[in-house]
Amino acid sequence: MTVLAQRKHKTIYRDGDKTVKVFDKEYSKADVLNEALGQARIEETGLNIPKLLGVNVIDGKWAIVNEYIEGKTLAELMVENPEKKDEYIELLVDIQMKVHSKKSPLLTKLKDKMNRKISLSSLDATTRYELHTRLEGMPKHNKVCHGDFNPSNIIIAEDGTPYILDWSHATQGNASADAARTYLLFWLNGDIDGAKKYLDIFCQKSNTAKQYVQKWMPIVAASQSVKGNEREREFLLSWVNVVDYE
Repeated sequence: MTVLAQRKHKTIYRDGDKTVKVFDKEYSKADVLNEALGQARIEETGLNIPKLLGVNVIDGKWAIVNEYIEGKTLAELMVENPEKKDEYIELLVDIQMKVHSKKSPLLTKLKDKMNRKISLSSLDATTRYELHTRLEGMPKHNKVCHGDFNPSNIIIAEDGTPYILDWSHATQGNASADAARTYLLFWLNGDIDGAKKYLDIFCQKSNTAKQYVQKWMPIVAASQSVKGNEREREFLLSWVNVVDYE
């Protein structure tokens, strides 16, 4: 097996026409099974995603086996064809809107997950209370949300079909929260121009007020600050008290 990627607590391998995501021994069995279950639920919506083929134990470690998709990620294509960046961001938004058009009633609720994450954050009690209150006041929707939707999680297969990878953060909730997360991921990647273009195109295509997506940003940043490295955490927490956005 060849290593495709290494992440905190997991390594992803290619094994012929399959990918094998192997989790560290101390990783929660319940979290592995929950991730596989979430992916199976997304598969049932009919979205283009790699098929879930199995959940195994390899050398005492839990593993999720998926179909391998041959192709290039949108992130790779953006680097190779910078002149087509706007076109690729449009495609990214079109795919994300297709995700948001789906329903999966048994998925974890986005608001519940965010409330848990905000409670676990390093923010002071006053800020946490403000964020919980703001979150409760946001409209309750039940659209499928990817939770880590960015160009590196879209593979364009050799026949041009886009596939969406990595459903470990999938929830049901408000599409604008998912868009706020994508915007922050562009920023985290150092692509501020891409972030602005993405937000413009998302708001235009989905007929969403930019201010509405921006209202979600401190909430999303706070809930995401629980995971990730120190640099990411500092960056995300800097957004929590930001009121105005460009």
